[in-house]
Amino acid sequence: MGKVIAKNKKAYHEYIIKDVIECGMVLVGPEVKSIRAGRVNLKDSYAVIKDGEVWVHNLHVSPYKFATHASPDPLRKRKLLLHRREIDKLAGKTQERGFTLIPVSMYFNDQGKIKLGIGLAKGKDLYDKRHTLKKKEADREMGRIRKEYR
Repeated sequence: MGKVIAKNKKAYHEYIIKDVIECGMVLVGPEVKSIRAGRVNLKDSYAVIKDGEVWVHNLHVSPYKFATHASPDPLRKRKLLLHRREIDKLAGKTQERGFTLIPVSMYFNDQGKIKLGIGLAKGKDLYDKRHTLKKKEADREMGRIRKEYR
């Protein structure tokens, strides 16, 4: 994974991420410029499989202000590029109870292409979220104590 453009921190708090798959996206010119400028938000986005294709919804890409022609809708559906066997695997997993597809990160790969990391996620219960926060706080406290005694 190359340079990270955006991360979906909320996804790791709300869901248990089982697996992450790298995929490409169908974008138009002004969207690419805007993403390269870091003007993208993954917060409330999700992916669905419809008619054998994977689509991402609510992925907000701000309009590029220097575009010479009209920019598309910032929240439009965007098609994701995956191999057939990967789509079939994801379709099988999402048929199981509680699994969904959530974008977790957007980044540049080694060739400079924009890639989206899609996580196969299962929703956390409230007590799981509390447990995660307690563990994170305890790890931070241990780090402070270790740093103090060095």
